[in-house]
Amino acid sequence: MPDFDEVVDFTMDTKLLASDAQLIKPPSFDLHGQRALITGSTQGLGWAIAQVYAASGAHVILHGRNEQRLACRQRQLNEAGYPASFWQHDLSLVDEIENSFNTLAPTPSILVNAVGVRLRHGFSEVSSADIISHLQTNLSATVILSKLVAAKMARDGYGRIITLSSIAGSLARSGDAIYPIAKHGLEAMVRALAVEFGSDGITSNGIAPGTFATESNQLLASDPVNGPLVVGRNPLGRWAAPAEITGPALFLASTSSSYVNGHILVVDGGFSITF
Repeated sequence: MPDFDEVVDFTMDTKLLASDAQLIKPPSFDLHGQRALITGSTQGLGWAIAQVYAASGAHVILHGRNEQRLACRQRQLNEAGYPASFWQHDLSLVDEIENSFNTLAPTPSILVNAVGVRLRHGFSEVSSADIISHLQTNLSATVILSKLVAAKMARDGYGRIITLSSIAGSLARSGDAIYPIAKHGLEAMVRALAVEFGSDGITSNGIAPGTFATESNQLLASDPVNGPLVVGRNPLGRWAAPAEITGPALFLASTSSSYVNGHILVVDGGFSITF
C-alpha cells in the first residue's frame, strides 16, 4: 500500500502554525510497483490509457478477445521498454469470467473498465436478444469483474477502480436506447463500489468521455449531417483525441486522487453543458 506524506490528526494542537508544518510535496502520478488491468485495451481509449500507465511505471495487463492483436500490443509496449502481459477473455461470456480471471496473479492494484460496444438503435429496432447481449457485455460483465477485483484488492488494503462511462451515463437520446441504460448502470456501480469498499483502501471513480475520435466513432465523425452537429455543439469546436483521456485516467489511478471516491469525471469539452 502506498504511503501518504500527511495524514490529518484532529487531536493535534490546533494552535500549530502553518509555518511550523512540513511543506506539502507536489502530487505524484508515479505508478511504479502497480499492476493495472485495463479491459478493452487493444484499441481506442483503453489502448491510450494502457500506453500512459506503462510509461508511468505500471505493469500493464492488456485485455481483449483477439490473441493475435493482444500479442501485437504487448510487443509494442515491451519494445518500448515497458513490462506488459495480457488476459484474453470474451467478457460477453459472463459465466466464465470468474474462472478466467482467477488465472491472473498477482491481483491487479488498478482496474480500468474500458470495454464497451455500441448499439445505436431505438427500442422499436432492437430485439430481446440484442438487449440481453448488449447489457451482458457493457454492464453485467463489468459489474462481475469489478466485484471479483474489489474483493481481492480489499485483502491487500489498496486499490483503484476506474470505470469508463459516457456522457450517455446521465443523458438520453432518441434512437439510442440501450447504451445509455448500460452506462447509467455503470455509474450506479461506481458509487456502490465506492461506498462498500472505501474503508478497505479502495477508491472507485468513473470517467464520462464525450465525443472522442476512436475507431468506434469513425462512422459518426464522417457522417455529413451528424459529424458537423457534434463539432458545432461542443464549446471547444472539435472531437477529442484519444490521448486526452489519459490525464484524467492517470490522476484517478495515482495516489494523488486519494480522497476522490464515487465521482464521475466528465471529459467532454463542455458538450453536455450546452443546449
